[in-house]
Amino acid sequence: MGNWMKFTDKESDQIWDRVYSDFEFSPSISIFPSFKVPSPFVTYDISHCFGESVDLNVYDDLEEKALLVFKENTVSDEYIMALDWQHECYWVNPHLKFDRNEFDEWTIPIFPNGDYYFFIQKDFKWGYLGHPWEKSITIFGKELIDAFDQHKPEMFHKILRQG
Repeated sequence: MGNWMKFTDKESDQIWDRVYSDFEFSPSISIFPSFKVPSPFVTYDISHCFGESVDLNVYDDLEEKALLVFKENTVSDEYIMALDWQHECYWVNPHLKFDRNEFDEWTIPIFPNGDYYFFIQKDFKWGYLGHPWEKSITIFGKELIDAFDQHKPEMFHKILRQG
């Protein structure tokens, strides 16, 4: 089985229905937060990573650390959900090769540079939610939070919210 496998229409509908209901997801470019995740959670302010003067290494660092954390929280044959709001979504295995797109990013980027990008464990035990307009990344689930504390990305210095 390969990596970055597209959701079927049925999977997409069911998973997004659950995201909307479980997280009370209400997409907005101005009203924040746009979702409510279960505790424990941490939301990081990443606004300092937008703009032209940003050191590009912080994006690579985020990719490397996120992939490491996803691997630590999955078994070798486990797939997680990679969601791009109102676009194609995928099942992806952190232990397999992560293909890149024409912008040299993952098929669904880890940095929310234009849309909501979510990476969620298949049973919704943990997740990583990127918000492009709030310029934030929210992590929920004790295991994922602990792993990101062990492998903290350079851009995770300012906590916006936690619970």
